[in-house]
Amino acid sequence: MPTYSYKALDKGGREIKGSIEATGEEAVVERLRSMGYYVTQVSRSRTNVGQVDIMDLPIVRGIQKVISRGKVKLKHISAFSRQLATLIGAGLPLLRSLQILQEQVEDKNLKEAVIGITESVEGGSTLSEAMAKYPKIFNRLYVNMIKAGEIGGALEQVLDRLALFQEKAQAVRSKVKGAMWYPLVVITIACVATSIILIFVVPKFADMFTGLGSELPWLTQKLVDLSDNLVIYWYYPLLVIVGIVVLLKLTAKTSQGRYILDRIKLRLPVFGGILQKSAIARFARTFGTLLDTGVPILQTLLIVKDTSGNEVIARAMVDIHASIRDGDTVSEPMKNFSIFPPLVVHMIAVGEETGALDKMLIKVAEAYEREVDDAVDGLAKLIEPLLIVVLGGIIGTVVVALYLPIFSISDAMGKK
Repeated sequence: MPTYSYKALDKGGREIKGSIEATGEEAVVERLRSMGYYVTQVSRSRTNVGQVDIMDLPIVRGIQKVISRGKVKLKHISAFSRQLATLIGAGLPLLRSLQILQEQVEDKNLKEAVIGITESVEGGSTLSEAMAKYPKIFNRLYVNMIKAGEIGGALEQVLDRLALFQEKAQAVRSKVKGAMWYPLVVITIACVATSIILIFVVPKFADMFTGLGSELPWLTQKLVDLSDNLVIYWYYPLLVIVGIVVLLKLTAKTSQGRYILDRIKLRLPVFGGILQKSAIARFARTFGTLLDTGVPILQTLLIVKDTSGNEVIARAMVDIHASIRDGDTVSEPMKNFSIFPPLVVHMIAVGEETGALDKMLIKVAEAYEREVDDAVDGLAKLIEPLLIVVLGGIIGTVVVALYLPIFSISDAMGKK
């Protein structure tokens, strides 16, 4: 069983650190909560030899650092929400709580935002108004939930719900990212290694084969031809990769382009199912959490549309919004969108009939989060041996092609 390191706050607001064995991050959070602690950070320990997380590889972390520049990780926002809830729950005024958190926040961007929020609150703004000035850190979902908490006088409870929401979202996102990055990194490393062999190793063998004067076996000749082309036109693959990346970036800048890309992603073999389950879990948890907080349903649908992360679901929210505005139900227009399985539509319809839509949505989110976990675990077990076979086949083919002429010469000499 893996070991997890954690940081948490006790009921007095003091920070505690430790490690615990558990089946996953969620189990750690649940166990610490049952002990009366507020969890601020959970990470898997790397004490055992051979434990490697693909997300910890330098190449992956470097790419992520470039992509996320200027942003704040969800785990930092979750920790901030949990700490602010703890301080407010301990009876400290909001302004004093924010001043304390200025010294405790680790992320540079978040720290600057907290300082700005503190100054705004000190100047007479509400917390939601102050946070709305930092949309890259506190999105519409976050700001509207804080606003609902302020209106209802339940800011501590809302912050707790936000922290829980972000912890769940982070767990699902990490699972899906891990599933995507692992084969991508392995395939990239394999392509780089194969390219090095073709550009630097095969030409030396080709010179040696030329000196022999005999005709090369078919497989060897094809390998030499591929090597010659790659040596001369090595920049072609790079141009193709850069072109594809630029094209995808430009396509993703338009609503129609994002819609097309999201539909393609959902139809990918194996990965499409995981992305669909992840999108449904995110949609259901966001929708349910907002309703549970007291945000009006029409406003909730617009927030879900903007924060869904999937253009297919975003367009579904437009239809559902129009349906609710005309006095209809949430579940009826969902039937027109294939991304929502019949079971999800049925559960939401039951939630509407019983007046417990928010609770039913949370149940849908929990069910699909478990399905994402199971799907990713199953994919990991399937993809590792598959990648080994594919990589072994590529390297084996190259080695055989290089040694076939030598075997042919040996056979010819043996016959003489």
